[in-house]
Amino acid sequence: MPDGLSQQTIDRLSQLFARHRQITEVILYGSRAKGNFSEGSDIDLTIKGESLDFTLLQQLNREIDDLLLPWMVDLSLFESLKNEALIDHIQRMGISIYRKQQP
Repeated sequence: MPDGLSQQTIDRLSQLFARHRQITEVILYGSRAKGNFSEGSDIDLTIKGESLDFTLLQQLNREIDDLLLPWMVDLSLFESLKNEALIDHIQRMGISIYRKQQP
């Protein structure tokens, strides 16, 4: 894959995010989304949804740690981002890796 992540890795992350009903979308950004990553590049993800807070973010970090992925994962809440250049980058270059299924 152009982002250097296997489909299995994307599937494992998506299954984890699907367990949290308030998450509506997770977007990959940074070097992996741009395609200029190195083997050791972290995975930058921002989360969109309803009633998201830092308690959930901490819980997600623990759950991702339990997946034992060979990369660091940097999570953020999209609504909490203040850096306009970063928000613009995510909106232009971001790759949706999870989107909540509508009933």
